[in-house]
Amino acid sequence: METKVAIQGIKGSFHHQVAQAYFDDSCKIEECNSFDSVVKAMLENKAQKGIMALENSIAGSIIPNYALIDRNNLHIIGEYYLDIQLDLMVLNGQSIEELTEIHSHPIALLQCGEFLKNYPHIKLVESSDTAAAAKNIKQNNLKGIGALASPVAAELYNLNTLFSSIHTIKSNKTRFVVLKTQNKELPHEEINKASIKFELDDTQGSLATVLNVMNNCKLNLTKIQSMPIIETPFQYSFFVDVVFEKYKHYEKAKKLLEIMTTHFKVLGEYKSGKEFNN
Repeated sequence: METKVAIQGIKGSFHHQVAQAYFDDSCKIEECNSFDSVVKAMLENKAQKGIMALENSIAGSIIPNYALIDRNNLHIIGEYYLDIQLDLMVLNGQSIEELTEIHSHPIALLQCGEFLKNYPHIKLVESSDTAAAAKNIKQNNLKGIGALASPVAAELYNLNTLFSSIHTIKSNKTRFVVLKTQNKELPHEEINKASIKFELDDTQGSLATVLNVMNNCKLNLTKIQSMPIIETPFQYSFFVDVVFEKYKHYEKAKKLLEIMTTHFKVLGEYKSGKEFNN
């Protein structure tokens, strides 16, 4: 059965690359103009799975996406770490001296800030998506306009690359999660990572106690993200990623945390993406 995957962006985007790498080139893409639209496509059964960026090694966590996953009861069934490469691309025959504008996603523009400082006369224009900026140049034959996007986008939309890998920090990775509306059951021996969410009473040392329990159960904490609880000022939810060697260690910790915390929730149990693509 063909897998239909909802992504934020269009073909040639980083989400598209992850979909192809995680599943395969034959997966069918449901293009969405926002992360909310990705969730909607899944809830309306227009796509069986979704891809969502969750954190970047430079820009940090994409906090609204944690809330989207939680609020819509989505399940994380996998993850993928993608090396982000940003190139400056133009119509064939164009040069850097002819450019008056460079278009891209605001985060991409930010990540190429040092390179762009060398061309102060060029106006920076924000776009909804890196690949959309590239496609727009080709589709509308836009001279004097450049795009910051991936090498895949340059190839897909037949643009000429003027400069490659111009992002300021060369080690630039984004963690994407693979989502489903229903949990995907894996054999316990294949699961070595989990994403959980919980809330804590406002008592001294409550978070430290929880972290000690994780440590005593041989869980390695790889990520902790706090998020304000809108209805309760100065109270927070905690989103936590843990890795482990044996599922029974995680299972023991889970039972303890269900007692020690409030609104405990498993967002996903899956295989670490670093196992196969780092």
